Amino acid sequence: MDKADVANDYIEWRTEQAINAQRQQSSAVASRAVCKECHEPIPAARRKALPGVQLCVACQTQMEGR
Repeated sequence: MDKADVANDYIEWRTEQAINAQRQQSSAVASRAVCKECHEPIPAARRKALPGVQLCVACQTQMEGR
């Protein structure tokens, strides 16, 4: 395994940790049916996959890019 593989594995591990932490934290918060930024509907599959989700994919992506 070279350094790039080790770095990739670490990034994947940290991403999974962050997702799990978000799921635990936001499970107490109800998912929104509409995005709090653009007011577009949030698909049920996204709400189910990420309990407590507040933003649609587009707004979440934009926020992460800031």
